[in-house]
Amino acid sequence: MLELHDQIQETCSFIRQQWNKQPHAGIILGTGLGPLVQQIDVEASIEYESIPHFPKSTATSHRGRLVCGNLCGLPVMAMEGRFHMYEGYPLKQITLPVRVFKELGAQLLIVSNAAGGMNPYFKNGDIVVIEDHINLMGDNPLIGINDDRLGPRFPDMCEPYDLKLVEQSLEIARRENIVAHKGVFVAVAGPNLETRAEYRFLRTIGSDVVGMSTVPEVIVAVHCGLRTVGFSVVTDMCLPDALEPADVEKIIATANSAEPSLRALVTGVLKYEQSMIPGVSA
Repeated sequence: MLELHDQIQETCSFIRQQWNKQPHAGIILGTGLGPLVQQIDVEASIEYESIPHFPKSTATSHRGRLVCGNLCGLPVMAMEGRFHMYEGYPLKQITLPVRVFKELGAQLLIVSNAAGGMNPYFKNGDIVVIEDHINLMGDNPLIGINDDRLGPRFPDMCEPYDLKLVEQSLEIARRENIVAHKGVFVAVAGPNLETRAEYRFLRTIGSDVVGMSTVPEVIVAVHCGLRTVGFSVVTDMCLPDALEPADVEKIIATANSAEPSLRALVTGVLKYEQSMIPGVSA
């Protein structure tokens, strides 16, 4: 079996045959959030199953396609659906696409997810701009012998989410009249949802929203030197004393209804990024 570095090279070589541009950003779209790719001026569309070393996406509403093209004047690569630990994949494989983004030249990772809201000031459909996270998945994609070609042995996590982009995202939300909060995301392994006692615990330790993804990708983004901005769509409220059984169809419907707000934030961030590039006008 090829080591991770060689897998990355093989994957990049395949993608370059389909799309030979340097992306400015890699985008990972979570449950119900795939329609954002409709905004991309698509130049290549690649099914995950055809990409070497990419897992197959089995999660509900995840299309399983890598879309390459231009968005807001910048070259981007967007994953229409992600991979999860609960699907049985090791975290090194789940996070391979992030390393591929970096190897292909990306500077920025944009991640999104559907999440349960535990902060009582939130409501369904709100956007949470992730300012920090807690990893309770019981695993880490960096465990094992470190390959110094990919990143340092002990990456610093004092700012996993770019704080300038956090503030910029909140400013975009205010300008676009989008309900958005700054918050802490906690990742759990899943696939079962949490008990009342677990929600109480997660809230007590400082988390605002909970989900089953994102944190492994962000850890790897820090490891390989990508700036990151992350968004959670609150798709169901997880208040222990008013807990109702989860309805997956309703969760996906809520994510879909919030997608225009997410789209405005992602495109706003990309326009800001473009404005920061010397010699490039928006």
